[in-house]
Amino acid sequence: MFVDQVQIEVIGGRGGHGCMSFRREKYVPRGGPDGGDGGNGGSVMLVAKHGVNSLVALANRHHIRGKNGNNGEGSGRHGANADDITILVPAGTIVIDSESGLIIKDLAEDGDSVIAARGGRGGRGNTRFKSSTNQAPRQATQGGEGEKRTLILELKVIADVGLIGKPNAGKSTLLSRLSSAKPEIADYPFTTKFPNLGQVQIDSERTLIMADIPGLIEGASEGVGLGHDFLKHIERSGILVHLVEPMPMDQTDPVENYDSIRHELEMYNDQLKSRPEIVVVTKSELPDAKRVAEKLASKIDSEVFLISAATGDGLPKLMNRISQVLEQHAACN
Repeated sequence: MFVDQVQIEVIGGRGGHGCMSFRREKYVPRGGPDGGDGGNGGSVMLVAKHGVNSLVALANRHHIRGKNGNNGEGSGRHGANADDITILVPAGTIVIDSESGLIIKDLAEDGDSVIAARGGRGGRGNTRFKSSTNQAPRQATQGGEGEKRTLILELKVIADVGLIGKPNAGKSTLLSRLSSAKPEIADYPFTTKFPNLGQVQIDSERTLIMADIPGLIEGASEGVGLGHDFLKHIERSGILVHLVEPMPMDQTDPVENYDSIRHELEMYNDQLKSRPEIVVVTKSELPDAKRVAEKLASKIDSEVFLISAATGDGLPKLMNRISQVLEQHAACN
């Protein structure tokens, strides 16, 4: 199950109460105050972790509370601080305050972390209030309450290469051919309902992460279908590989389909129009594939690759081009 957005309430642990106590021993008539401080409450931490690919673990956890600090005791014993709670999320998770809508932290890299709710401070024992004018203080403070927030966690998949195109363009088939990923594949549209990630081996030393983005339709940038849910994942892809089906099942024109997807990308985020793009015509075994590739190449004034994920035709050449564009993109950034 893939979950890319959840809303949770996080509450830091309460601090332990300070203790009011006096030293009482047989031969110490004026022992004085000896109440210890309370321990600090535990905080709730969010940490990006490589290998965590979804927010599914938080889908049914609507409230996450930190542990409370221990109360102080007599004989100067301070209460123990509570341990922090660490919640692992995928790299690429954006932490948003639901009340203000402001982004608290973008956990873009493995190991990035943020304190989602800080634990309360421990209360002070009566020893803290001893002075030359107040040698027997009868006061101690309560532990502080922890922070309380309602957060929206939104995952934007991070990938080196994002596969885009109309439904049934062959994105899942290509991903399954190049990586060990096993996305659902069928002849009907919208087989892919969420992004699939796969690790692709370029050579003996280099790998890349490829994402199969669910098929886009006209109006996706305006939220038609699940447009916004899909388009947000494209923002984090380093380069785009745009797959075009030469003979669509719905009898639409392949070149117009290419233009439609480009329009939706630009309407959603104007910066996407400058993202490096490799255009690929799939299913090269079909009779119209070569003609469509030539027509697209003339239109965009750039090389269009002709491949077949089923037979492997053209895949080595495509992978070489992807590797070159990734290196150029990395150098520019």
